[in-house]
Amino acid sequence: MESLQSHRAEMISIAVALLAIGAGTAYYFYITTKKPKGCLDPEKFKEFKLVKRTQLSHNVAKFKFALPTPTSELGLPIGQHMSCRGKDSLGEDVIKPYTPTTLDSDLGYFELVIKMYPQGRMSHHFREMCEGDYLAAKGPKGRFKYQPKQVRAFGMLAGGTGITPMFQVTRGILENPNDKTNVHLIYANVTYEDILLKEELDNLANNFPNRFSVYYVLNQPPEGWDGGVGFVSKEMIQTHFPVPAADIQVTFRLYNLPHSPSYLLKTTKKNLLFFFF
Repeated sequence: MESLQSHRAEMISIAVALLAIGAGTAYYFYITTKKPKGCLDPEKFKEFKLVKRTQLSHNVAKFKFALPTPTSELGLPIGQHMSCRGKDSLGEDVIKPYTPTTLDSDLGYFELVIKMYPQGRMSHHFREMCEGDYLAAKGPKGRFKYQPKQVRAFGMLAGGTGITPMFQVTRGILENPNDKTNVHLIYANVTYEDILLKEELDNLANNFPNRFSVYYVLNQPPEGWDGGVGFVSKEMIQTHFPVPAADIQVTFRLYNLPHSPSYLLKTTKKNLLFFFF
């Protein structure tokens, strides 16, 4: 009897030890594989500190905002945007959507490239922002979430500040080693000085020459300009976009341009991914 009780106690001890080991192993895999929670909240505005402001031109600046810790991620899926809240010149609240030029892989911070217009209500807020100030933002917002390998190629048409969501998606595609999607971008502006993120776009074109191309179009080009001139035309689209097919998607976002890509809308209606003005 004593031997039986001893054996039973030994078996219970082994079972407890195995349970503890199993629980510890499960916890280890949980904490090592659990995706970090993003800093954004879709329902509530959170404040983020402006740590660096870089003036890019007379009316364009890059704003770098800190996240709570150096390893924090914003939590914004590729293709989505965030709502930012500020004060206009009358002190009234104004909310406007913006897309960061950074990705969740850029830990500890996010950046916004903002063009500030003279009469823009949110432009006033950013024009007045100084390092140390806070920006209220919430998100993610938007119905579109890019999924790697969802198409063979993208045709992207951007105008003015509409380049920011295109840049975010393009970066997400090209910097993912498992995503072989090609990107063809036509980027239209009025003057050379209006081109946002040109250095970054050119770097992507140089680093991924077989997967990314960008064609700049200017309505008022400088002397010696070798890009497109005038408005985006049917011929430009046919030359610089992939041939329409079931596995080709076209997306365009235009701001402050005096024309609409009616040809693009007619010829690629079945393949449109999203359409913004």
